[in-house]
Amino acid sequence: MLELDNITQKRWSLEDLYSSCDSPKFVADVQELETQVKSFEGLRSELSESIDPQHFLKILGDLEKIVRLRSRLEAYAELWFAEDTQNQNAQTLVGRLQQMDADIENRMLFFSLWWKALPEEVSKRLLEVSGDYRYWLEKMRALKPFTLSEPEEKIINLKDVTGMRALVTLYDSITNRYVFRVTVDGKVRELTRGEAMALVYEPDADLRAQTYQEMYRVYKEDGSILGQMYQTLARDWHNEQINLRGFKTPIAARNLFNDIPDDVVDTLLEIAYKNAVIFQRYFKVKAKWLGMPRLRRYDIYAPVAPSTKRYEFKLATEMVLDAFRGYEPQFAELAERVYQSNHLDSEVRKGKQSGAFCADVTPELTPWVLVNYNQRANDVATLAHELGHAIHDMLAAHHTAFTNHPCLPLAETASTFSEMMLVDKLLREESDEGVRRDLLFRQVSDAYATIMRQSFFAMFEKQAHEMIVQGASVDELCKSYFENLTSQFGDSLELSEEFMWEWVSIPHFYHVPFYVYAYAFGQLLVLSLYQEFKKEGDSFKPRYKQILSAGGSVAPERLLKEAGIDIHQADFWQGGFDVVDDLVKQLEAMPVSKSS
Repeated sequence: MLELDNITQKRWSLEDLYSSCDSPKFVADVQELETQVKSFEGLRSELSESIDPQHFLKILGDLEKIVRLRSRLEAYAELWFAEDTQNQNAQTLVGRLQQMDADIENRMLFFSLWWKALPEEVSKRLLEVSGDYRYWLEKMRALKPFTLSEPEEKIINLKDVTGMRALVTLYDSITNRYVFRVTVDGKVRELTRGEAMALVYEPDADLRAQTYQEMYRVYKEDGSILGQMYQTLARDWHNEQINLRGFKTPIAARNLFNDIPDDVVDTLLEIAYKNAVIFQRYFKVKAKWLGMPRLRRYDIYAPVAPSTKRYEFKLATEMVLDAFRGYEPQFAELAERVYQSNHLDSEVRKGKQSGAFCADVTPELTPWVLVNYNQRANDVATLAHELGHAIHDMLAAHHTAFTNHPCLPLAETASTFSEMMLVDKLLREESDEGVRRDLLFRQVSDAYATIMRQSFFAMFEKQAHEMIVQGASVDELCKSYFENLTSQFGDSLELSEEFMWEWVSIPHFYHVPFYVYAYAFGQLLVLSLYQEFKKEGDSFKPRYKQILSAGGSVAPERLLKEAGIDIHQADFWQGGFDVVDDLVKQLEAMPVSKSS
């Protein structure tokens, strides 16, 4: 068991990957990767429709060895960059490995093209013996209609190194060096984005407003540049996915990568749009508790009662692990491995990548987790969320490197469920009505941030990609985003103009187009699963663990269908909103405290 007395916030260690990019191990692995790739290239002549199944499996095994080694090398560069985005050596290494990766991808491209081109009866014969590789191979076949010729695919891989990937790295380098100057307790403080965002949860209304105004003032200063970066990335996405590959819509490409049918995503977003009123009611209730005629956008994360409570990192760790242990001891043990491996970076540092993430490198390695921990309740929930990702990855570690990681929408299942375990534990153990009220507010607030906010982000992305192709300017995109916010909030709060620049501050728009609906998908799925858990108790746990242990080895639609969930049905998605609606009704029924 983890020794809690020794828990402190610190930078992670990358020693389980490499000690440095100049280390003998790193240099040797780069050389070994070249040897393996060259050997794999020699297999090209052995690929035929009559290939022996056992030889086919050996080729898959050789390919997986290459993927594992590539993942280790690339992860080292990316994690080194994430811990300090201003580190020029890390920036250089990322660029160098991206170039190497594109070269390797091109040299091995012949395999995926051969596999996609096989007649149906031949692929079926090989799929029958492919074992845990099967779903990965099936997904590859699904991309056949959108696959180009070998020369074209090679050109795209090379283009991405100095195009899309380079722009994303530049965006990160620019935005993660930002300093936000906010006056706190009469003193001007220079803050990272993570530190600044912590202030929007403060009870001081003027401080919240000042923080948001300063944040978007800084982003606006580079707004035209950041906006042009986004326009270029969107055009690049359209050129490749629509013009070259033939997808009907920009989001359809992401849906196929996720193996989620287009109609499911359309239904999800339609139901989200219809249910915006639930959160509008919530903001009106919150205004009453805050003693305001109407909320401002600055106030949506404001505490309903002043609180100076801070959670030391050691306490947060104990709370999260206790919540995991109360549900399933194995979950706590897996989370402890992240700490014991020194794979957790929780410090707040200038230059460090903002936000939080969990990086699953290869199945045999404990994932790396990055958080910017500022001792707030929200940071405790974020810690539970990211450790939930790590638990998910470790439960699926018995799969191949191609099938252990779940698709994006299912990747949010364990993380969101973990947050709910934490909140549920606090609600069970807390007798103070004020604290219980605060937890109830936090549940709805988290649901807003994960479901409604992300759904409207996805709606904006869909519109923005269409507008950019039609020649929209950055200012027109700002106007569109502001209209998106207006539609989302209705008359429930006041919007100030600086929020029109919020969209250029959302890294997911740049890093992974149309990623964001995965959060809404995961949260609504988890609301359904968690309701079943509360009804069934321990009998539910094996079914839930089975979903997590599947990783990315089963189609999400099939996996959820086996769990009794039909993601095509609007009623399923509405059920998640009904849970939120019930929480809001509880808040609406509470008498507003005079001291609030």
